[in-house]
Amino acid sequence: MAEIQEKADSGKGGKKRAKKMSVHLDMTPMVDLAFLLLTFFMLTTTFSKPQTMEINMPVKPDTEDEQIALKASNAMTIVLGENDRVYYYFGLGDPAENPEVQTTDYSANGIRKVLISPQVRGNEKMTVLVKPMEGSRYKNVVDILDELKITDTNRFAIVEINDNDKQLIQDITGQ
Repeated sequence: MAEIQEKADSGKGGKKRAKKMSVHLDMTPMVDLAFLLLTFFMLTTTFSKPQTMEINMPVKPDTEDEQIALKASNAMTIVLGENDRVYYYFGLGDPAENPEVQTTDYSANGIRKVLISPQVRGNEKMTVLVKPMEGSRYKNVVDILDELKITDTNRFAIVEINDNDKQLIQDITGQ
């Protein structure tokens, strides 16, 4: 492990001097221990597993008869706009209905408050239609799915946005 090496030096001219001693430490056991500890912690550590969201994709019906018609009174439409904006209205977005489009955000006092309102919770057949626009980000879709999960909304669908919805949003934003 450790050893002391002595050098006998009589010095020059016959003078006696003190012996010089040097210490030599063998570092091999400490390096072995360090690698054993490193290996132990690498093998016993549990790495964090990626968190995923389970999404059940519907099976495409063979015929149009298998699709269930949705009433406007049982529908709430959420449109995900540009710059993290959220627009919502009750109904299917038919111009004849003249829906009142409102703007909100992703906070607890925003869309979450709307999703737990009596108008949504009171109707057991209420279906939430999520329609992302081209300018919305993927993060917006994940945020709205999180809000639907938090509020325990079981009936929802991600649907392509149509021209009526684009016109409603354009009317409210003035662009």
